[in-house]
Amino acid sequence: MHLIIDGYGSDPSILQDEGAIYEFLDQYPAQIKVTKIAPPLVFRYIGSKPEDWGISGFALIAESHISIHTFVERSFANIDIFSCKDFDADQVAKDLQEKFKLTRVKTYLIDRSWESFSPTREPVRFFTK
Repeated sequence: MHLIIDGYGSDPSILQDEGAIYEFLDQYPAQIKVTKIAPPLVFRYIGSKPEDWGISGFALIAESHISIHTFVERSFANIDIFSCKDFDADQVAKDLQEKFKLTRVKTYLIDRSWESFSPTREPVRFFTK
């Protein structure tokens, strides 16, 4: 399962709090019963434009990964939870909306299991111009 959450937050201080993002990545894997195999990595990023800055964080789990990218000036966050072990995607989406005070959210759930892949079918490709 690959849960993607894109959302606008109501509290920019949360989206720029490296410590809170580290704590989330450190503790949340256990809450959804996946196996964290390394301490999280969290970085502050400043882009070529002064307003393009935020926090990126990553937690490696045995089942795949959890990542977050925030864009503080836009009050926006991208969050991914990719796991070969099932988790309650609806509950996770609610948890993350609450944790990061997201007021407008789009969620996507992608089945990336072995069973969903058929070697006889041509894979779907998406291109943008």
